[in-house]
Amino acid sequence: MDFHHVSVLLKESVDNLAIKPGGVYVDCTLGGAGHSREIVRRMGAAGTLVAIDQDPAAIGHARTLLTGLPGAIHIVHDNFQNLKKIMDGLQLTKADGILFDLGVSSHQLDMAERGFSYMQDAPLDMRMNSAAPVSAREIVNEWDEASLTEIIRDYGEERWAKRIAQFIVKARGQRPLETTGQLVEVIKQAIPAGARREGPHPAKRTFQAIRIAVNNELAILEQAFRDAADLLRSGGRLCVITFHSLEDRICKQTLQDLAKKCVCPPHIPICTCNKQQEIKIIGKPIVPSDAETGDNPRARSAKLRVAEKV
Repeated sequence: MDFHHVSVLLKESVDNLAIKPGGVYVDCTLGGAGHSREIVRRMGAAGTLVAIDQDPAAIGHARTLLTGLPGAIHIVHDNFQNLKKIMDGLQLTKADGILFDLGVSSHQLDMAERGFSYMQDAPLDMRMNSAAPVSAREIVNEWDEASLTEIIRDYGEERWAKRIAQFIVKARGQRPLETTGQLVEVIKQAIPAGARREGPHPAKRTFQAIRIAVNNELAILEQAFRDAADLLRSGGRLCVITFHSLEDRICKQTLQDLAKKCVCPPHIPICTCNKQQEIKIIGKPIVPSDAETGDNPRARSAKLRVAEKV
């Protein structure tokens, strides 16, 4: 299957990187390389792009798409939590712009065998890096009821988390759950019929929760954003596209903290915290246009937050 991915907020995010010819830019989530290709087009032959992804399929696709284009292009198979180490390895000390496009790619969702989608029956997997040790199958079949309840509640914001976890444990006691289709059926049985008739697909929140747990998606975000801000040179831009409230909340809170000046209590006359403002937040979050969501319904929940290094 060809690597197909529709880049969300493509123009808005690359515009907000404020790309200048000859700059150094980092795409922390290469995916289908749509953002990377547009960055390369704007930075010119004197520019440098570092494009990172943990999915080998994305890396292979990008090598085909980006090789031969002008500029210094470094395609790195790694996780963006290692951003500083990656930059150090390339002997790059600072960047002029860094982009995060979080969440799962269209390609990962559409490839049934990757096990991300509740709409297609496939082996339970959900690993963004296919070499990672833990898949959805291990979580669903081996984690205890309390741990399942916790992730489905906290990562999926699912009100029926405890009941879904109980039903999973009961079902796997009869036979291991091997496929996404089997898991969907268990979730449907767990959620009362009245609740299933409202809102999104009944399995959506649980699948999101398991995927986040498999890929450790939320735990790495705050430090990655802080590392990115630290790597930016003065005037450099940080752009982050989020797709659900959990990752957006982490992004918002981290950027707000980095944008603070003094954090001393108001009654202290002289600053003793020595907190330095690292970034300034640029404008309000940007959301996709009606035209974009009409063409690509997966863009509906996207939000772009922009910050600039002071």
